[in-house]
Amino acid sequence: MNRYVYDFTEGGREMADLLGGKGANLAEMTRMGLPVPPGFTVTTLACRAFLAHGAEPEELGREVAPHLAALEQAAGRQLGQPDDPLLLSVRSGARFSMPGMMETILDIGLNDDSVLGLAKVSGHERFAWDSYRRLVQMFGSTVMGVDGALFEDALGRLKEDRGAADDLSLDAHDLAGLVETYKSLIRRETGTDFPQDPREQLRRAIRAVFSSWNGERARLYRRREHIPDDLGTAVNVQTMVFGNLGSDSGSGVAFTRDPATGRPGLYGDYLANAQGEDVVAGIRNTVTLDELEELDPLSYTRLRDYLRILENHYRDLCDIEFTIERGKLWMLQTRVGKRTAEAAFAIASELVDEGLITADEALERVSGEGLARLMFPRFDTASVGAPIAHGIPASPGAAVGAAVFDSAEAVRRAAAGEKVILVRQETTPDDLPGMVAAQAVLTSRGGKTSHAAVVARGMGKVCVCGAEELTVDTGARRFTANGTTVTEGTVISVDGTAGAVYPGAAPLIDSVVMRYFETGGQAPGGDTQSVLGSVHRLMGQADTVRRLGVRANADTPEDAARARRFGAEGIGLCRTEHMFLGDRRRLVEAMILARTDAERDKALAALLPLQRQDFVGILQAMDGLPVTIRLLDPPLHEFLPDRTELAVRIASAEAHGGAPDAHDAELMTAVNRMHEENPMLGLRGVRLGLVVPGLTAMQVRAIAEAVVERKRAGGDPKAEIMVPLIDTVQELRIVRTEVEQVLAEVSEAAGIPVECPVGTMIELPRAALTAGRIAQEAQFFSFGTNDLTQTTWGFSRDDVEAAFFSAYLDKGIFAVSPFETIDREGVGRLVEIAVAEGRAARPDLKIGVCGEHGGDPASVHFFHDAGLDYVSCSPFRVPVARLEAGRAALAGTEGSDSR
Repeated sequence: MNRYVYDFTEGGREMADLLGGKGANLAEMTRMGLPVPPGFTVTTLACRAFLAHGAEPEELGREVAPHLAALEQAAGRQLGQPDDPLLLSVRSGARFSMPGMMETILDIGLNDDSVLGLAKVSGHERFAWDSYRRLVQMFGSTVMGVDGALFEDALGRLKEDRGAADDLSLDAHDLAGLVETYKSLIRRETGTDFPQDPREQLRRAIRAVFSSWNGERARLYRRREHIPDDLGTAVNVQTMVFGNLGSDSGSGVAFTRDPATGRPGLYGDYLANAQGEDVVAGIRNTVTLDELEELDPLSYTRLRDYLRILENHYRDLCDIEFTIERGKLWMLQTRVGKRTAEAAFAIASELVDEGLITADEALERVSGEGLARLMFPRFDTASVGAPIAHGIPASPGAAVGAAVFDSAEAVRRAAAGEKVILVRQETTPDDLPGMVAAQAVLTSRGGKTSHAAVVARGMGKVCVCGAEELTVDTGARRFTANGTTVTEGTVISVDGTAGAVYPGAAPLIDSVVMRYFETGGQAPGGDTQSVLGSVHRLMGQADTVRRLGVRANADTPEDAARARRFGAEGIGLCRTEHMFLGDRRRLVEAMILARTDAERDKALAALLPLQRQDFVGILQAMDGLPVTIRLLDPPLHEFLPDRTELAVRIASAEAHGGAPDAHDAELMTAVNRMHEENPMLGLRGVRLGLVVPGLTAMQVRAIAEAVVERKRAGGDPKAEIMVPLIDTVQELRIVRTEVEQVLAEVSEAAGIPVECPVGTMIELPRAALTAGRIAQEAQFFSFGTNDLTQTTWGFSRDDVEAAFFSAYLDKGIFAVSPFETIDREGVGRLVEIAVAEGRAARPDLKIGVCGEHGGDPASVHFFHDAGLDYVSCSPFRVPVARLEAGRAALAGTEGSDSR
């Protein structure tokens, strides 16, 4: 029989799948003896049952009842008791943190009678009515479906009528009237009254939290963070504690280290006479925890001690929510805190130095995605004027875009290809689509723990919060700052590292991390806790533990040299077609237009020395390391002028009474002859080498002669020849025979042995399914996952990405584009089949991947698991692949979590 409810005293952090992250950590703190308001958790299992059947399990009510009775007995009060009510909070809590994406309802148990009892027993009438209006507002919007803006408008009108600057300026009489206004709104919008029965409030609140798992913003967040849709959320029912009881009360959020930089020390925000949602919402600017030390030294000291206990216990940065109720500190939540990429590397390295974690654990705590963010450019502040505003640097990085003032406009402009900066007074969970679409988020209110800051850090978005110099007028769609007015559409620059805002597009320069890799990744000196010291240390650890090799895709000596500085161990894909462009296009045209074997041979002979020198330069840059050279792959018509362009030139000449250029006419004939309806599946790859005499021989001869030249110069060239687009073993057998014949000829003529392994790309489903036979002729495989994805899915990438991928992502058909991350179930299955059958036929078969997936963090883990020998990616992704290859080698050990 399933069990659906657990008391906080019954769980622990190891039960996060069942209790959700929040419930598991509340139970853990309770087990540790920290001051946690008592409560219980309704499990994710109950939520999944609700989502599957549209109703909660029959047993749930029977299980909740005794846990509620236990809370009432411990408190000595009943839920909603008229003279002294027990009040409850109902909060979501999924396995993975989804800040602000699901629902929370506070002050369950208040009604028209118990609000009077709360006022009397607390001695604070305003507090009682403030709590009641919060419940009616939350319940009305969250549970009963009333538009939240209606409540905000009513509150705004009341403040305007009273001349109140903020909520605190409203008295008990004002708030009592606001409650009646809110109840009338609910009655008007729903046709029903706000429920007065506390137990009905609790039942409906739990149901609303379950339903919020499938809310629009929750689904969007899960897609963004790659969180599975079938996990469900737990619901935490907890005794209320109040931070809005006066100046000796308040709420805050604290971190054991700075989540933006990783620097040790207490960081966070505190708001006196406020509840927790006020802190996160940013409706009033908070104070730092240093000011809490002055306001309430005892609570500050206890908080500092609890933070130290939690960080040592979790062995990581912890994020804590707390409330002080009349001088009593309560811990409401803890979790391993979200952090920026810079902070992730710094904290991981610091914790190793402190002896809390091992070097392997530190490597598991960073990610290739984070490393890539550290490599992003930053602003050249020496080249710009003074900023127009300063705020709190909540999430680092540099972003340039047009200022927009609401989420919908951000989404609309971004969809049209425009880069935008979302500017708000403060963000709410409903702003998530705009935050996803924007390059950066800028707010005039809030701190490092506000909604904007927490969500932006989690997404790796640039964010500056609490820029008090900004006056944001969303109605007029503009903001002013220190005499400067910025209207919607005006370009601004946001520096999330310095917390600065600049007019116009500030110039960018390489980040210090990019310069570190550009100079060969030399040890930076200094302590290991600087960002460079941390990156250097963890890259070294990744290189120590990884099994998977990392090569680069490079077509020029310059790219090859850069890749080597970035740590590439060879070239996994050198595209020879890029060597046929530019000034050489005329020679390719001559080969295509040749009428006789002699004309074709002449054109090929002219190309050979040029191609040879290309290979010499690349082999020199990668001396001693393997260089996999792919023979010509694209259709030949791609080297000819555009058909429309030619037609226009010919028509223009004829329109002016002249004859078209003879060369243009000849090219047009060739273009028409070679035209294909679907060139991707036409005359390309190995098929070219088989039907165009001399093409393969010329390329192989150029490779072989380059090897000879490098050997004569004292080098150690390691060229490998790769045949593209193989379908059958017969194709490869014919080409390999020709390749070996040319290699033998060059070797004999030079008196120097030329040995180049011959392999093939596996980029067609048939090749993957017959890999065992192909391996009899191939000395290595390299998966071309771009084409393998296209041909497996039946997609033409250039067409489908714009046509319907966004719809597929929105509908959940894709969790992520299969061109971004390997499709494990389909394309991945073909890879696994080819690896198994290829190695069964040839145990020493070397296998790599050279598609764009080779630099994708999640795909690197798959290729490690599939048994590949190496991945190959663009030079700038090489550090990311190295780091993820190390993490992949550690995956599956205790505590590992790639998310």
